[in-house]
Amino acid sequence: MVIGVGKILIVEDDKDISKLVKYSLEKAGFSCEVVFSGEAALDLLIKHPFDLVVLDIMMPGMDGLEVCRVVRQDDKLRTIPIIMLTAKGEEIDRIVGLELGVDDYIVKPFSLRELVLRIKGILRRRKANDSERDLLVVDSLVVDVLAHRVTVGSCVVELAPREFELLVLLMRRAGRVQTREKLLADIWDIHTEVSTRTVDTHIKRLREKIGKAGELIETVVGVGYRLRQDNDED
Repeated sequence: MVIGVGKILIVEDDKDISKLVKYSLEKAGFSCEVVFSGEAALDLLIKHPFDLVVLDIMMPGMDGLEVCRVVRQDDKLRTIPIIMLTAKGEEIDRIVGLELGVDDYIVKPFSLRELVLRIKGILRRRKANDSERDLLVVDSLVVDVLAHRVTVGSCVVELAPREFELLVLLMRRAGRVQTREKLLADIWDIHTEVSTRTVDTHIKRLREKIGKAGELIETVVGVGYRLRQDNDED
């Protein structure tokens, strides 16, 4: 077993499921802690560092969506990746989770192998982003990759982890069209035919958060999105 791949917090009130998830992740080399409520999760996150949270939506007391909301509003916790587990498959629940800043979303019953692969993908991209100090600049939009800092002019912009990854990818590929399918594969590690509303929802939120600079993100009708370069004509 490879030790030190990452420390994962599992938040799941179903003890059978949490036991299976913990076993699978530890077999894959992760270090895991399990809690059975949202309140316990926040208490542990405040006290100890984690590389990622696997979070159930439906729990007694504070549910997963509220836990996510609190984490994303906390300056010290907001960058922790979150994978949401839920028995609900309705589109509205998926959208709410994504808008709150969930990095990935898996509907029960799910493949434990798929969960492991999703976690590895998220942590691999995070490590790649942190491996070098990149300063990406397009017009008034500036992204310091290592510092996880986004500014538009003199204003600092707070982005959820997936929104940040999406912006970094678009800036690194400025001037090149990115299809929805390519973005799903590169950001979410989704390679199957699924709804593309995930991409559209994140682009919409990203444009809103970066304000005037949101005009730099162009929609290529029927294809996908492109970040305009400094020298592009309107």
